[in-house]
Amino acid sequence: MSLRYVTEKQVAVAAVRRACALTSTVFNKLVKQETLTKDDKSPVTVADYSAQAVVNTILGRAFPADPVVGEEDANDLRREEGDKLRNRIVELANEALTADLGIGDIAEWGIGPGQERTLEELLDAIDRGNDQGGRIGRRWTLDPIDGTKGFLRGGQYAVCLALIVDGDVELGVIGCPNLPAKSAEPEGQRGCIFAAVKGQGAEQMTMSGVDPTLIVIPPVAPGMLNLLESVEAAHADLSFNRRVSELLGITRPPTQMDSQAKYGCLARGDGGVYLRMPTKAGYREKIWDHASGSLLVREAGGLVTNSLGQPLDFGLGRTLGVNYGIVAAGKDVHALVLAAVQKARAEESEKAKA
Repeated sequence: MSLRYVTEKQVAVAAVRRACALTSTVFNKLVKQETLTKDDKSPVTVADYSAQAVVNTILGRAFPADPVVGEEDANDLRREEGDKLRNRIVELANEALTADLGIGDIAEWGIGPGQERTLEELLDAIDRGNDQGGRIGRRWTLDPIDGTKGFLRGGQYAVCLALIVDGDVELGVIGCPNLPAKSAEPEGQRGCIFAAVKGQGAEQMTMSGVDPTLIVIPPVAPGMLNLLESVEAAHADLSFNRRVSELLGITRPPTQMDSQAKYGCLARGDGGVYLRMPTKAGYREKIWDHASGSLLVREAGGLVTNSLGQPLDFGLGRTLGVNYGIVAAGKDVHALVLAAVQKARAEESEKAKA
């Protein structure tokens, strides 16, 4: 029996690999070598738009009927004052698109030498990310740079691409240019790509796409768990996480990093739990922030739910709906973690009533 989504996976890995190379170029050219004010996010803006242009160009050639749920649109770029930004995006996107063909690349996807695109073609590609999502049909969701602050500080960020069919995530690819290939060798080779297809397991490969290795979440005793959590307090309730750790008897310090790289680390056994509880009322998690990672963890032998124990619903549109938080862990400990999360939530509720 033939495997499903073989071509889609090949295309997604190729697109993510080129987007990762582009974002690394932006960091080296615009972050390290240019003087930036503290709040200057322009390199992220350049990288976001350029990476989305590259990925959507490739998807548009390989699967022209597939819409994309993306983070960016080109409205601001089309304004007169966006001229400098447009020029940089065209240069960077074409540099990525016209790079030599690598492992698994096919020129018909619009990549390789001689495949330059015009400004208008690249702006149209960015605008392919305007799909609103939904329960019916086949679509991709893209986060061209997940973890913008991690990107700016030279830490962890990710390029995340997933295929969703009738509300279910069927394929997920995460590129992590700065993540150590082996957690035991933090100063060793950096950069890896994670990929998963529903029902086919999860794997890690090099940034060039070679040496794919199956990854699984190993069993871990509750007291030996390690929490993976966001660096930014605004992205996760870190004090809540500490209480959950106390309830579980966890003594190891948490591992903090930005982006869906946390899902990749969980899937390959670097940590036992990923928690992301809401920090403010009304915020709704975007589907592109969790689609790839949630499938990766499930295919590696884990469970991903909200704090009520319900599976995440990727058929609601561009968001996951009401935010009850994210709880990801290996199957052997997920129920224990979920019970601790619910106990900690009950304690918070009692304090609020007092």
